[in-house]
Amino acid sequence: MDIRRRNNVTVTGRADGPVLLLAHGFGCDQNMWRLVVPLLAEDFRVVLFDYVGSGRADPAAWSEQRYSSLEGYALDVLEVCEGLDLRDVTFVGHSVSATVGVLAAARAPQRFARLVMVTPSPCYIDEDGYRGGFSADDIGELLESLESNYLGWSATMAPVIMGNGDRPELGQELTNSFCATDPDMARVFARTTFLSDSRADLKTVAVPTLVLECTQDVIAPREVGAYVHDAIPGSRLVTLEATGHCPQLSAPQATAEAVTDFLGVAR
Repeated sequence: MDIRRRNNVTVTGRADGPVLLLAHGFGCDQNMWRLVVPLLAEDFRVVLFDYVGSGRADPAAWSEQRYSSLEGYALDVLEVCEGLDLRDVTFVGHSVSATVGVLAAARAPQRFARLVMVTPSPCYIDEDGYRGGFSADDIGELLESLESNYLGWSATMAPVIMGNGDRPELGQELTNSFCATDPDMARVFARTTFLSDSRADLKTVAVPTLVLECTQDVIAPREVGAYVHDAIPGSRLVTLEATGHCPQLSAPQATAEAVTDFLGVAR
């Protein structure tokens, strides 16, 4: 199997630099990182990919059974690492991919040196003593709307998720990304994302971890960032002066600086 083709792998930056593996979230692809990549490529070997079912990954490799679990996405990560023989990897995961990185590191700890969790949420549904940001009814309605009219849902929700109403081009970009995703594959990824509960997996993290949150984020409120930080001993929590769920687009300089600072790179 040609992993590079299957997952549309791109490698850039310093060939001899420390490895950063950037993983996109639901409804997105590696293009979501394009504004931070030039900033990171000065010091790092940057590896990007698309999950099967997203972007320009090979759709023939998609399986509903595999991608109905976050473990299926973690397998994509591990197979990219194995295919390129990546070691001492700093995994940078956006949104649900932050949790995917936790799962991948637990399965193959020898490959991962650090985790960067960008606007993570291990569970989106509120429970007693935990605020995920949504009630069970909220998530049910969200998924029902997505499944009945994916394109309409995308046009409505993407600007909300992105935030930054004064910069409508950002919301439009996320809308375009959502709309470019195959609706049937997106429905599976959405259910896998919004119905997952990976809080118990956070205790498996045994590598230095950076948790990045934004000052305002309708998908991952700050209570979630605090929860993830508290659940991972020794982790570092950084609140970016940014709004919305995608700081790699809305605040790329601050996002890149937080990553390089965490990794001890002098600029």
